[in-house]
Amino acid sequence: MEVEQKYEACVAALKDYVTRAGFSDVIVGLSGGLDSSVVAAMCVEAFGAEHVHGILLPGPYSSDHSISDALDLAKCIGIKTKQMSICEAFEAFEKTFKRCYSEEMKGLASENTQARCRMIALMAVSNARNWLVINTGNKSEAMMGYSTLYGDTVGAFAPIGGLYKTDVYAVARFLNERADEAGEGPVIPQHIISKAPSAELAPGQEDEKSLGISYKRLDAILIASQEQGKSADEIVEMGYTADEVERVLQRVRATAFKRAYEPPFPSDAFYA
Repeated sequence: MEVEQKYEACVAALKDYVTRAGFSDVIVGLSGGLDSSVVAAMCVEAFGAEHVHGILLPGPYSSDHSISDALDLAKCIGIKTKQMSICEAFEAFEKTFKRCYSEEMKGLASENTQARCRMIALMAVSNARNWLVINTGNKSEAMMGYSTLYGDTVGAFAPIGGLYKTDVYAVARFLNERADEAGEGPVIPQHIISKAPSAELAPGQEDEKSLGISYKRLDAILIASQEQGKSADEIVEMGYTADEVERVLQRVRATAFKRAYEPPFPSDAFYA
Protein backbone atom coordinates (compact mmCIF):
# COMPACT_ATOMS: atom_id res chain seq x y z
CA MET A 1 0.00 0.00 0.00
CA GLU A 2 1.21 3.50 -0.83
CA VAL A 3 2.20 5.78 2.02
CA GLU A 4 -0.67 8.17 1.29
CA GLN A 5 -3.18 5.34 1.65
CA LYS A 6 -1.62 4.25 4.93
CA TYR A 7 -1.80 7.80 6.24
CA GLU A 8 -5.43 8.23 5.22
CA ALA A 9 -6.32 4.86 6.76
CA CYS A 10 -4.75 5.89 10.07
CA VAL A 11 -6.60 9.21 10.13
CA ALA A 12 -9.91 7.56 9.25
CA ALA A 13 -9.53 4.93 11.96
CA LEU A 14 -8.53 7.55 14.52
CA LYS A 15 -11.51 9.74 13.74
CA ASP A 16 -13.90 6.81 13.83
CA TYR A 17 -12.61 5.51 17.17
CA VAL A 18 -12.61 8.84 18.99
CA THR A 19 -16.02 9.85 17.63
CA ARG A 20 -17.55 6.53 18.65
CA ALA A 21 -16.11 7.01 22.13
CA GLY A 22 -18.01 10.30 22.38
CA PHE A 23 -15.04 12.68 22.59
CA SER A 24 -14.59 15.90 20.65
CA ASP A 25 -11.07 16.80 21.85
CA VAL A 26 -7.82 14.86 22.17
CA ILE A 27 -4.52 15.34 23.97
CA VAL A 28 -1.09 14.30 22.71
CA GLY A 29 2.16 14.24 24.66
CA LEU A 30 4.69 16.09 22.50
CA SER A 31 8.27 14.92 22.98
CA GLY A 32 9.77 16.72 20.00
CA GLY A 33 10.20 13.30 18.39
CA LEU A 34 8.94 11.88 15.12
CA ASP A 35 6.16 9.62 16.40
CA SER A 36 4.35 12.20 18.54
CA SER A 37 4.74 14.78 15.78
CA VAL A 38 3.14 12.56 13.13
CA VAL A 39 0.35 11.54 15.54
CA ALA A 40 -0.37 15.19 16.38
CA ALA A 41 -0.57 16.00 12.65
CA MET A 42 -3.00 13.12 12.15
CA CYS A 43 -5.14 14.41 15.01
CA VAL A 44 -5.29 17.87 13.44
CA GLU A 45 -6.44 16.37 10.14
CA ALA A 46 -9.05 14.26 11.91
CA PHE A 47 -10.48 16.81 14.35
CA GLY A 48 -9.16 20.28 13.51
CA ALA A 49 -6.39 22.15 15.32
CA GLU A 50 -8.75 23.71 17.87
CA HIS A 51 -9.64 20.23 19.18
CA VAL A 52 -6.04 18.98 19.55
CA HIS A 53 -4.11 19.81 22.71
CA GLY A 54 -0.37 19.28 22.98
CA ILE A 55 1.42 18.91 26.27
CA LEU A 56 5.19 18.99 26.73
CA LEU A 57 6.45 16.83 29.59
CA PRO A 58 10.18 17.53 29.99
CA GLY A 59 12.13 15.43 32.45
CA PRO A 60 15.60 15.48 34.01
CA TYR A 61 17.32 14.31 30.81
CA SER A 62 15.27 16.21 28.22
CA SER A 63 17.36 18.17 25.75
CA ASP A 64 16.70 21.79 24.91
CA HIS A 65 15.88 20.82 21.33
CA SER A 66 13.17 18.40 22.45
CA ILE A 67 11.23 21.39 23.76
CA SER A 68 12.03 23.69 20.84
CA ASP A 69 11.22 20.95 18.31
CA ALA A 70 7.88 20.25 19.98
CA LEU A 71 7.04 23.96 19.94
CA ASP A 72 8.08 24.23 16.28
CA LEU A 73 5.83 21.28 15.45
CA ALA A 74 2.91 22.85 17.31
CA LYS A 75 3.39 26.08 15.37
CA CYS A 76 3.50 24.22 12.05
CA ILE A 77 0.21 22.39 12.68
CA GLY A 78 -1.48 25.25 14.55
CA ILE A 79 -2.16 23.71 17.95
CA LYS A 80 -1.84 25.21 21.41
CA THR A 81 0.46 23.64 23.98
CA LYS A 82 1.11 23.55 27.68
CA GLN A 83 4.29 22.50 29.46
CA MET A 84 4.25 20.36 32.60
CA SER A 85 7.63 19.25 33.94
CA ILE A 86 7.79 15.77 35.45
CA CYS A 87 10.98 16.57 37.37
CA GLU A 88 9.34 17.24 40.73
CA ALA A 89 7.15 14.16 40.52
CA PHE A 90 10.11 12.01 39.48
CA GLU A 91 12.25 13.40 42.31
CA ALA A 92 9.50 12.50 44.77
CA PHE A 93 9.58 8.88 43.56
CA GLU A 94 13.40 8.87 43.81
CA LYS A 95 13.27 10.08 47.40
CA THR A 96 10.57 7.61 48.38
CA PHE A 97 12.50 4.73 46.79
CA LYS A 98 15.74 5.70 48.57
CA ARG A 99 13.97 6.04 51.90
CA CYS A 100 12.53 2.54 51.51
CA TYR A 101 15.54 0.67 50.09
CA SER A 102 18.49 2.87 51.21
CA GLU A 103 19.84 3.04 47.67
CA GLU A 104 19.51 5.19 44.58
CA MET A 105 16.86 4.37 42.01
CA LYS A 106 18.76 3.96 38.75
CA GLY A 107 18.89 2.12 35.44
CA LEU A 108 15.64 0.67 34.11
CA ALA A 109 13.74 1.58 37.27
CA SER A 110 14.68 5.23 36.83
CA GLU A 111 13.91 5.29 33.10
CA ASN A 112 10.54 3.58 33.41
CA THR A 113 9.49 5.75 36.34
CA GLN A 114 10.00 8.83 34.17
CA ALA A 115 7.74 7.35 31.49
CA ARG A 116 5.11 6.55 34.12
CA CYS A 117 5.28 10.08 35.50
CA ARG A 118 4.38 11.30 32.02
CA MET A 119 1.48 8.86 31.91
CA ILE A 120 0.12 10.18 35.20
CA ALA A 121 0.36 13.76 33.95
CA LEU A 122 -1.43 12.97 30.69
CA MET A 123 -4.22 11.10 32.44
CA ALA A 124 -4.66 13.87 35.00
CA VAL A 125 -5.19 16.41 32.22
CA SER A 126 -7.43 13.97 30.35
CA ASN A 127 -9.67 13.51 33.37
CA ALA A 128 -9.71 17.21 34.23
CA ARG A 129 -10.51 18.41 30.71
CA ASN A 130 -12.38 15.39 29.26
CA TRP A 131 -9.84 15.11 26.44
CA LEU A 132 -9.01 11.62 25.17
CA VAL A 133 -5.32 10.69 25.33
CA ILE A 134 -3.95 9.49 21.99
CA ASN A 135 -1.09 7.01 22.07
CA THR A 136 2.04 7.72 20.01
CA GLY A 137 3.64 4.24 19.78
CA ASN A 138 4.64 2.53 16.54
CA LYS A 139 4.65 -1.15 15.56
CA SER A 140 8.43 -1.61 15.49
CA GLU A 141 8.81 -0.67 19.13
CA ALA A 142 5.69 -2.55 20.21
CA MET A 143 7.00 -5.74 18.58
CA MET A 144 10.32 -5.34 20.41
CA GLY A 145 8.69 -4.51 23.74
CA TYR A 146 10.48 -1.17 23.57
CA SER A 147 7.83 0.66 25.53
CA THR A 148 7.07 1.11 29.21
CA LEU A 149 4.05 -0.68 30.62
CA TYR A 150 1.68 1.83 32.24
CA GLY A 151 3.83 4.56 30.70
CA ASP A 152 4.37 4.63 26.94
CA THR A 153 1.34 2.40 26.55
CA VAL A 154 -0.96 5.17 27.82
CA GLY A 155 -3.73 6.29 25.47
CA ALA A 156 -7.07 5.07 24.21
CA PHE A 157 -6.01 4.58 20.59
CA ALA A 158 -2.71 4.31 18.70
CA PRO A 159 -3.13 5.70 15.17
CA ILE A 160 0.40 4.65 14.14
CA GLY A 161 0.32 1.41 16.14
CA GLY A 162 0.12 -0.56 12.89
CA LEU A 163 2.96 1.33 11.20
CA TYR A 164 6.61 0.34 11.41
CA LYS A 165 9.08 3.08 12.26
CA THR A 166 10.24 3.31 8.66
CA ASP A 167 6.58 3.82 7.68
CA VAL A 168 6.36 6.70 10.15
CA TYR A 169 9.35 8.35 8.50
CA ALA A 170 7.69 7.87 5.12
CA VAL A 171 4.46 9.47 6.39
CA ALA A 172 6.39 12.48 7.71
CA ARG A 173 8.08 12.98 4.36
CA PHE A 174 4.75 12.56 2.56
CA LEU A 175 3.11 15.24 4.70
CA ASN A 176 5.90 17.69 3.95
CA GLU A 177 5.88 16.90 0.23
CA ARG A 178 2.10 17.35 0.09
CA ALA A 179 2.39 20.69 1.87
CA ASP A 180 5.17 21.80 -0.45
CA GLU A 181 3.08 20.97 -3.51
CA ALA A 182 0.28 23.09 -2.03
CA GLY A 183 2.68 25.99 -1.54
CA GLU A 184 2.61 25.63 2.24
CA GLY A 185 5.34 25.30 4.84
CA PRO A 186 6.44 21.94 6.27
CA VAL A 187 4.12 20.01 8.55
CA ILE A 188 6.91 18.15 10.35
CA PRO A 189 10.04 20.28 10.99
CA GLN A 190 13.05 18.79 9.21
CA HIS A 191 15.12 18.57 12.38
CA ILE A 192 12.55 16.22 13.89
CA ILE A 193 12.91 13.93 10.88
CA SER A 194 16.70 14.04 10.70
CA LYS A 195 17.73 13.80 14.36
CA ALA A 196 18.51 10.49 16.07
CA PRO A 197 15.40 9.13 17.83
CA SER A 198 15.70 9.15 21.61
CA ALA A 199 13.38 8.63 24.57
CA GLU A 200 15.73 10.91 26.55
CA LEU A 201 15.47 8.85 29.71
CA ALA A 202 19.23 8.78 30.36
CA PRO A 203 22.25 10.88 29.32
CA GLY A 204 23.14 10.34 25.65
CA GLN A 205 20.48 7.69 25.14
CA GLU A 206 19.47 6.89 21.53
CA ASP A 207 16.75 4.44 20.57
CA GLU A 208 18.68 2.52 17.90
CA LYS A 209 21.60 2.03 20.29
CA SER A 210 19.20 0.82 22.99
CA LEU A 211 17.60 -1.60 20.54
CA GLY A 212 20.99 -2.73 19.25
CA ILE A 213 19.94 -2.44 15.60
CA SER A 214 18.93 0.26 13.12
CA TYR A 215 15.24 0.76 12.41
CA LYS A 216 15.85 0.00 8.74
CA ARG A 217 17.31 -3.44 9.48
CA LEU A 218 14.87 -4.08 12.32
CA ASP A 219 11.82 -3.37 10.19
CA ALA A 220 13.08 -5.53 7.34
CA ILE A 221 13.47 -8.47 9.73
CA LEU A 222 10.11 -7.86 11.40
CA ILE A 223 8.28 -7.54 8.08
CA ALA A 224 9.90 -10.71 6.73
CA SER A 225 8.93 -12.61 9.88
CA GLN A 226 5.57 -11.12 10.84
CA GLU A 227 4.10 -10.14 7.47
CA GLN A 228 5.70 -12.63 5.09
CA GLY A 229 5.99 -15.63 7.39
CA LYS A 230 9.65 -16.26 6.63
CA SER A 231 11.70 -18.49 8.90
CA ALA A 232 14.86 -17.33 10.66
CA ASP A 233 16.99 -19.20 8.09
CA GLU A 234 15.15 -17.55 5.21
CA ILE A 235 15.68 -14.11 6.74
CA VAL A 236 19.40 -14.82 7.12
CA GLU A 237 19.49 -15.70 3.42
CA MET A 238 18.17 -12.18 2.74
CA GLY A 239 21.48 -10.78 4.00
CA TYR A 240 21.06 -10.46 7.77
CA THR A 241 23.30 -12.12 10.34
CA ALA A 242 22.04 -15.12 12.23
CA ASP A 243 22.81 -13.33 15.49
CA GLU A 244 20.76 -10.22 14.77
CA VAL A 245 17.84 -12.24 13.40
CA GLU A 246 17.75 -14.45 16.48
CA ARG A 247 18.03 -11.45 18.82
CA VAL A 248 15.09 -9.74 17.14
CA LEU A 249 12.87 -12.82 16.98
CA GLN A 250 13.71 -13.81 20.55
CA ARG A 251 12.81 -10.35 21.79
CA VAL A 252 9.52 -10.45 19.88
CA ARG A 253 8.68 -13.75 21.60
CA ALA A 254 9.82 -12.60 25.04
CA THR A 255 7.82 -9.37 25.05
CA ALA A 256 4.48 -10.72 23.87
CA PHE A 257 3.04 -10.05 27.34
CA LYS A 258 3.68 -6.33 26.92
CA ARG A 259 1.85 -6.12 23.59
CA ALA A 260 -1.28 -7.35 25.35
CA TYR A 261 -1.36 -3.95 27.08
CA GLU A 262 -0.87 -1.83 23.96
CA PRO A 263 -3.92 0.25 22.99
CA PRO A 264 -5.96 -0.64 19.90
CA PHE A 265 -4.76 0.58 16.51
CA PRO A 266 -6.06 0.57 12.92
CA SER A 267 -6.83 -3.02 11.97
CA ASP A 268 -5.73 -4.71 8.77
CA ALA A 269 -9.14 -3.84 7.33
CA PHE A 270 -8.21 -0.16 7.32
CA TYR A 271 -5.05 -0.88 5.31
CA ALA A 272 -6.79 -3.14 2.79
